[in-house]
Amino acid sequence: MSEYFSLSDSDVIGFDLDHTLCRYHLKETSRLIYESFARYLVEHKGYDKDLLNLTPATWDFCFKGLVVDLEDGNLVKLAEDGTVLRATHGSNDLSTEDIIKHYGPKREWKHFNSLNTSFTRSAKYYFYDNYFDLPGALLCGRVVDMLRKRGNEVNSDFWKDMVAAIDHNYNTSAFKEDAGTYFPSVKRDPGRYLQPCSDSVKAWLRSMKTAGKVLLLITSSHSDYCRLICEHILGKDYEELFDVIITNALKPGFFSLVPQQRPFRTLVNDVEESEGLPSLDKPGWYSQGNWPHLHKLVKTMTGKPEPKVVYFGDSMRSDMFPASSFGKWETVMIVEEMEGEGVPKSDAAMSNEAQVEPLEKKGKFEEQGMKSPSDVSKQWGSYFVDVHRSGGGDEESQKLTWCCHSIHKYSTMAIPSVEHIADLPLDYKFPRFSPDKPCTTGYYPRPPDSLLKRCESLS
Repeated sequence: MSEYFSLSDSDVIGFDLDHTLCRYHLKETSRLIYESFARYLVEHKGYDKDLLNLTPATWDFCFKGLVVDLEDGNLVKLAEDGTVLRATHGSNDLSTEDIIKHYGPKREWKHFNSLNTSFTRSAKYYFYDNYFDLPGALLCGRVVDMLRKRGNEVNSDFWKDMVAAIDHNYNTSAFKEDAGTYFPSVKRDPGRYLQPCSDSVKAWLRSMKTAGKVLLLITSSHSDYCRLICEHILGKDYEELFDVIITNALKPGFFSLVPQQRPFRTLVNDVEESEGLPSLDKPGWYSQGNWPHLHKLVKTMTGKPEPKVVYFGDSMRSDMFPASSFGKWETVMIVEEMEGEGVPKSDAAMSNEAQVEPLEKKGKFEEQGMKSPSDVSKQWGSYFVDVHRSGGGDEESQKLTWCCHSIHKYSTMAIPSVEHIADLPLDYKFPRFSPDKPCTTGYYPRPPDSLLKRCESLS
């Protein structure tokens, strides 16, 4: 395999939508999601109203890559080998001694093998790996705190209520029925939450089409929400940019399940036809579906027996791991955390931020210092690297986090946003991640600060 990756070598270029082609204003969206979940718990499940009160400082806890242990209410940050780097019970830090008491002298998290090899969901833990459910990690921490304060036992019962809150706000009919808090708010004021794509990104997508590439949009969002987003970020003619649009794709099952389990369906007025399609015969807009049928279609469209596919996405669980493992696709991971560690924002992101209405509420939070969920956390540290202390506390070593290790293993390269590469020619050669290269190789435009520091300390 070449040590460089280039879009011009790909025949098919696919994109996830949320947090990939569509960037969100993370602070606004995170507050909305938290409120959507918390309001449900308070109004439908009788939880304490105090869950709805947040100070800006509370947001430091909101950190991607945490795993909540549903059996005991602990949240853990894992190293690449599954050792526990940091942990909290609810939102309260566990000391090194507490961690060793809980996880043994080697600090091993017992479910690591299952999570690390399959990324599947479990009744015993939940992995927070995308911004859509991330505010739930903060809510989990606060719910556990509340249960402890009341003297209630903490077990996985609280999680059933969390799942109900997620489903209430995000289920496929919620958009149409104006159910929950999330969709009605985004419909009312899309500009408050969604960042429009720059002209560079639109021109970049068109240049791929002109170069004869097949363009795919594969999103787990339902068709009605997808349409709202795409019209807002790409314009009314967005359908012309893609050969195939797949909504309600139910990733990662899209990649891992066989066609009989997950056939493609056609849509009529945003409602899925009950009869699944036996195969995918032509370009168009579809719902659900599976990778093997799509693969057959792109073979026909490209006229190649093994077309080269690259897929851009932001979720390890839904995009990177399954697309690379099952589809054998090249993958480009969108890692906004790079911007929290010294990688400059793109010009488009800077001008988008400047154009957002200076909302009164937003101003209040900004002044008091609400952290963006993509920034380094005081409580959890860096998304990429962390210090591991031995039992006696006298030995310290810098370890890659499990999330960082997974990026290097399942992605071809990582970028903070598509805006960062939209002005480059399609034949630009990006260095790819490789086990025999330094762990800083594969990030564009440059690696995050913590990885650079770690490399310096090792050399």
